[in-house]
Amino acid sequence: MLLVQHAYWKQEKLLQVYVWLTSGQVLIGGGKNHRLGLFDMVMIKDNHISVAGGITNAMTSVDQFLEKENLAIPVEVETRTLEEVRDLLKYTDENKTSLTRIMLDNMVVPLPNGDLDVSMLKDAVQLINGRFETEASGNVTIDTVKKIGETGVTYISSGALTHSVKALDISLKIDTELALQVGRRTNRA
Repeated sequence: MLLVQHAYWKQEKLLQVYVWLTSGQVLIGGGKNHRLGLFDMVMIKDNHISVAGGITNAMTSVDQFLEKENLAIPVEVETRTLEEVRDLLKYTDENKTSLTRIMLDNMVVPLPNGDLDVSMLKDAVQLINGRFETEASGNVTIDTVKKIGETGVTYISSGALTHSVKALDISLKIDTELALQVGRRTNRA
């Protein structure tokens, strides 16, 4: 059992080191990290909303937990439709909340002609009207980021940094025959 606990601890520490390394790479590249883990921001994703039975239930659960535990942690909620944005805004009008940021996920649609339909994203930003930070996510590429930014969102996040990156192939190939020949000539083989 001790070995299992030690292995678990090592895995957790290794994962945290990986998070810090990859976060550092984003900073070096000129980006900004807004969340490193569950300790610095609560993020309510679509799965949480589905399991809770809707945005209102999910927010109620999080706000009650944070109040009960006396925690002052910012909250971000993922929204996928204008209806979810409206429901969330209605909740914030009627309740004390820790909500600080609304993620507007996949509210931009690539068109067949190569253009981008950002109308739903613009509508969401107008509904929110500066009451909360906004974050556009989904279909963000180097080609779409300018048009998304022009909608007035506070932040733009891109999963392409993790799911679409091309790894640099760095390898060392050794020609053993050539290495042996060089070694013999220099009396090192």
